[in-house]
Amino acid sequence: MRLRSRRSVPPPADQRPSGPIPVLAVHRLVKTYGHGDAAVHALSGPFDAQGREQGVDLTIHQGDFVAVMGSSGSGKSTLMNILGCLDAPTSGRYLLDGIDVGGLDEHQLSLVRNRKIGFIFQSFNLVPRTTAVAQVELPLAYAGVKAAERRRRAMAALTLVGLADRADHRPNELSGGQQQRVAVARALVTAPAMLLADEPTGNLDSRSTDDVLAIVDRLNAAGRTVVLITHEDEVARHAKRVIRLVDGQIYEDVRQAPVDGPPPALLDPDDFASHTLHLHAVKANQIGAAR
Repeated sequence: MRLRSRRSVPPPADQRPSGPIPVLAVHRLVKTYGHGDAAVHALSGPFDAQGREQGVDLTIHQGDFVAVMGSSGSGKSTLMNILGCLDAPTSGRYLLDGIDVGGLDEHQLSLVRNRKIGFIFQSFNLVPRTTAVAQVELPLAYAGVKAAERRRRAMAALTLVGLADRADHRPNELSGGQQQRVAVARALVTAPAMLLADEPTGNLDSRSTDDVLAIVDRLNAAGRTVVLITHEDEVARHAKRVIRLVDGQIYEDVRQAPVDGPPPALLDPDDFASHTLHLHAVKANQIGAAR
């Protein structure tokens, strides 16, 4: 089934952003749970003089690497669910790769999730007793790709994350870092418009965290758009842009590296590596052992 693209009316030429076409754009996005005095404003944006929610505006261009940060209750998980087409806003508009997702039914939304978004979750979400290559093939199977092509593309994705030699291993035969790399390969295999990572290093030790983030850095340097949800400053250092949410509003939006260049970790690898969490942990262990 073909999805119809419903694009917004373009702004005047002098108001259009320069650079790549947006991969996602949200305008006046509001998400409220409950009603009346019991209402919870998960995403509100600023309020006008009459106390009305103005909503969240956010545009992310192709090739960007954006970290969304915030404490519990800030709205970052709500925003992730909406960007991943897992939840619908109360009001506002969301265009993903030119598609207005607000006008899609459940079947169309499932197609968008499968073809446009590569999900990476904190808990890996791998299928027990299923080999790594079969895990990576799953999104292609749902998309109706033939078996031989599924296997070829799955092996290419596993090679990209350095796990071709673990293709026949099951989750219980892989380390946590290797399981997350399988999840990254699975997210990549459909060539999505955007990688959406929800706390992807939350269950990893410091060395595995560095390994997984190094893969994400390389993917972004090759042109892949990444949106990463995290509460860790150490992880956010890898992003080209950091957005902080407070009480359902964008409190801070900081550009750390240009959209069309490499991510910070690859701009000056030696300096960046000298400040990684893993090296700090190694030094701490060495000091402890010396005592």
